[in-house]
Amino acid sequence: MLFSFMFLFKLFSFFGAPSNADVPKTIYEFKVPALNGGEIDFAQYKGKKILIVNTASKCGYTPQYEGLEKLYERYKDKLVIVGFPANNFLFQEPGSNAEIAAFCKKNYGVSFPMAAKISVKGKEMAPIYQWLTNKDYNGFQNSSVKWNFQKYLIDEKGNLIGVFAPGVEPLSEDIINAL
Repeated sequence: MLFSFMFLFKLFSFFGAPSNADVPKTIYEFKVPALNGGEIDFAQYKGKKILIVNTASKCGYTPQYEGLEKLYERYKDKLVIVGFPANNFLFQEPGSNAEIAAFCKKNYGVSFPMAAKISVKGKEMAPIYQWLTNKDYNGFQNSSVKWNFQKYLIDEKGNLIGVFAPGVEPLSEDIINAL
């Protein structure tokens, strides 16, 4: 009987949700592939606020890239924005990393860091979004990504402090006041 229990425990552990030990404790432990190759190491952003945004090129909210770029230019001494292209909502980000990078540069002059395309929900959810959406990991609140251009704000010490709905414009009073 003990053997059966141990077998089931190991099987559950293998197929179950990641344990707290498997998920980074802070945002600064994350390293993600960058859109243009290389890596984005979140440790380099210690001491700045971080705004993480899931993006898409063919969405009604896509013009928010312009506001995100203006926000970044205005506050880049104390804020970094990191975009995460994702194709989770009505296939609104179908392009390759190279196509997404070209679109962002050509149409919006994006200069803030952009990560390689990921999934922000479902079984394939990227670990950084597991951290952002799960209170057990982020210590702030549970959330789900409702649509493209949902925003997560992290303070200078790496704590998640705000979640902004997709319709909240980057230059809105809500976001500016949180900075």
